[in-house]
Amino acid sequence: MLLLLLLLLVPLFLRPSAAGGAQTPNDTSEGCQIIHPPWEGGIRYRGLTRDQVKAINFLPVDYEIEYVCRGEREVVGPKVRKCLANGSWTDMDTPSRCVRICSKSYLILENGKVFLTGGDLPALDGARVDFRCDPDFHLVGGSRSVCNQGQWSSPKPHCQVNRTPHSERRAVYIGALFPMSGGWPGGQACQPAVEMALEDVNSRRDILPDYELKLIHHDSKCDPGQATKYLYELLYNDPIKIILMPGCSSVSTLVAEAARMWNLIVLSYGSSSPALSNRQRFPTFFRTHPSATLHNPTRVKLFEKWGWKKIATIQQTTEVFTSTLDDLEERVKEAGIEITFRQSFFSDPAVPVKNLKRQDARIIVGLFYETEARKVFCEVYKERLFGKKYVWFLIGWYADNWFKTYDPSINCTVDEMTQAVEGHITTEIVMLNPANTRSISNMTSQEFVEKLTKRLKRHPEETGGFQEAPLAYDAIWALALALNKTSGGGGRSGVRLEDFNYNNQTITDQIYRAMNSSSFEGVSGHVVFDASGSRMAWTLIEQLQGGSYKKIGYYDSTKDDLSWSKTDKWIGGSPPADQTLVIKTFRFLSQKLFISVSVLSSLGIVLAVVCLSFNIYNSHVRYIQNSQPNLNNLTAVGCSLALAAVFPLGLDGYHIGRNQFPFVCQTLEPWKLYATVGLLVGMDVLTLAIWQIVDPLHRTIETFAKEEPKEDIDVSILPQLEHCSSKKMNTWLGIFYGYKGLLLLLGIFLAYETKSVSTEKINDHRAVGMAIYNVAVLCLITAPVTMILSSQQDAAFAFASLAIVFSSYITLVVLFVPKIRRLITRGEWQSEAQDTMKTGSSTNNNEEEKSRLLEKENRELEKIIAEKEERVSELRHQLQSRQQLRSRRHPPTPPDPSGGLPRGPPEPPDRLSCDGSRVHLLYK
Repeated sequence: MLLLLLLLLVPLFLRPSAAGGAQTPNDTSEGCQIIHPPWEGGIRYRGLTRDQVKAINFLPVDYEIEYVCRGEREVVGPKVRKCLANGSWTDMDTPSRCVRICSKSYLILENGKVFLTGGDLPALDGARVDFRCDPDFHLVGGSRSVCNQGQWSSPKPHCQVNRTPHSERRAVYIGALFPMSGGWPGGQACQPAVEMALEDVNSRRDILPDYELKLIHHDSKCDPGQATKYLYELLYNDPIKIILMPGCSSVSTLVAEAARMWNLIVLSYGSSSPALSNRQRFPTFFRTHPSATLHNPTRVKLFEKWGWKKIATIQQTTEVFTSTLDDLEERVKEAGIEITFRQSFFSDPAVPVKNLKRQDARIIVGLFYETEARKVFCEVYKERLFGKKYVWFLIGWYADNWFKTYDPSINCTVDEMTQAVEGHITTEIVMLNPANTRSISNMTSQEFVEKLTKRLKRHPEETGGFQEAPLAYDAIWALALALNKTSGGGGRSGVRLEDFNYNNQTITDQIYRAMNSSSFEGVSGHVVFDASGSRMAWTLIEQLQGGSYKKIGYYDSTKDDLSWSKTDKWIGGSPPADQTLVIKTFRFLSQKLFISVSVLSSLGIVLAVVCLSFNIYNSHVRYIQNSQPNLNNLTAVGCSLALAAVFPLGLDGYHIGRNQFPFVCQTLEPWKLYATVGLLVGMDVLTLAIWQIVDPLHRTIETFAKEEPKEDIDVSILPQLEHCSSKKMNTWLGIFYGYKGLLLLLGIFLAYETKSVSTEKINDHRAVGMAIYNVAVLCLITAPVTMILSSQQDAAFAFASLAIVFSSYITLVVLFVPKIRRLITRGEWQSEAQDTMKTGSSTNNNEEEKSRLLEKENRELEKIIAEKEERVSELRHQLQSRQQLRSRRHPPTPPDPSGGLPRGPPEPPDRLSCDGSRVHLLYK
């Protein structure tokens, strides 16, 4: 584009001069050189961008530039220059400057004339203005002002009408009720402000020149009962009051309802109840204090700014606060914000504050009068409902040091109250013009504050209603302007205000129309009433920082414009959360426990494999064959599967993702049950398949009670635990526990019945019985304990896994270790055929044992027989020796006549000869 621009400019640069093509030193074919803009100003190049201007040094002939200035400055000198054919710009002998101008408002004077000298419009530095008023008006203020560096040397004067002397002016009376004490002691500052406004209005000759406004007032104490008494005194006692000015919403409600019966206009300076906006109920009511509902858009805007979705409220039980809260509830609902807890109290806020604490309220909107506010925050301190976790939203029309004021109804010290209120937010209608421009009374807002402060008896911070004082001041001006329009001072009807009485509806209607059309600049800002008679205004947002209120922003609800100064400070460094931040944390199994049990399970699997290999390798050995090796092999496999179930039993979200949980849940339970043998496996598989089809296992999360974090942060920990579960988990577990329990009872019964059986084909029935007893006892202990401890992941896993590990270990040790030990220690490694050839006995293990016992008994008997035979031979030798000795002593006797042998004396019984019969007895 830059290249195209240069091509278009070249013919212009090459255009010949008007003097027959002759060139002078100032005549260049390139056009005019770019000139620098003035200070605090710039040059507008038509058709060129900033980058294009930077890229070229000359502009073509006939090209025009325009000077512009920044801020409150105007161009002095030529505003537009044109490039001539000789390469120069027009009017180069006159410089163009950006000069600060003074306010143009000084060039116009209502009911007068302004004469400007030493300059031209607009007014520049050094310019002077002289002011003159029209006939029947006189000048109030200086008659001359000089412009110096953008500022006039003196305030702008105004022209006042020449008024009737005070002695000839007619009095117009105003009946006012000022609350000097009570819930809102706003009369302490508002009454002096009203008196000051009456003085200013009565001194003006252009407003109510023939009348003088006078005030009749009483102290309502912000009490409707007290106000009722004084209201009827005002109405029934002379003189007639043309208007009533109450303060306090409860009092204004009473006065406004009664005023319609007396044809009286009511103008309130300090009533914020939304109920007062009801034109059907209060047809003649106006107020310079905006409705309390004007706070609610600001509150909602702040809730949205800080991302709060849950709030709580506490209010004093009065109509103003109830209607305000009802309006807030509708607005937050539209914004997607929830009022989670709503509390109210009449006089004692102790219980509602405790309820807020119990409900974990964090963002709290408080609606109550100043005296009740002290009671609330004394309870807030006691309940520790303040600090970095909490934000309170209060009404901004309390006195600045309301929390330091002595109150005998509370038992908290000033320091305690100061701690409790620190950091709270207030929303308040903008009651003092922040622009500090001059109002209709020719005073700026700061001049008003200075003047009012001198009239007060106490420090402004200790004076109730000091913030609302500008509203009271402007209320008198609104009334004066309306009466001026109604009377001959500007109204069309020209009614006489002194003709007003409580039956004169005409004058009331005139005053109503004049009041309804009010629009002027007051010390509180622009004063205008909406259709309901309420003031329309901005909202001021303040925060209590270090014991004093600091402005942090403004909000214009009509434009939804939030002006933020970024001066907000938070105790915790940032705005708190609207509720305790709940961090969900899963309770995972202890990895040390899981690894320890996994190591034990792995060693158990290795042991099962060793036992299985040993049993298969030595299957030809008679002793192994006599122990039902096939069943033992299945037992070893079952133990290894049971031990393997420990690994998936310890899987949780620490090891697997959420998407893999359904698969793990549906494959986890069968691994626990594959430890059965034979036909029972098929039954288990069938039952598990039905379970998974009808009621499949899935990932469920168990939530526990919230826990406080170890660090001092505004969060709560919400522990959660993952489970594999189904909808009717307890039913299915009951079926399995019942079924497996019956199997265990059957096993125990068989083990008991076979404990004394001696059969050679089953030599390990006692070991099998011991293993069954072990499994039964562990199951009876572990099943109920794990169900009770299901919420404690480490304990439940430890019980379940260690029960599996111990039962498997004990089963393997009881069944296989004795076999291994016997074969190693006795060396009985021969097969059945070899053992039969060696012993000739049957292959029965019991017969072998009996044969061994008989052989041992035979050897013992042989040894006894040898000893007996040796004793018999000794006895025979002794017998022979005795017989020989006897034959020597006694010769032989003659033979018996009977032919028998010779007789001798009978032998003694103990010397009977040993014959074969005795010897044989030794062998019986």
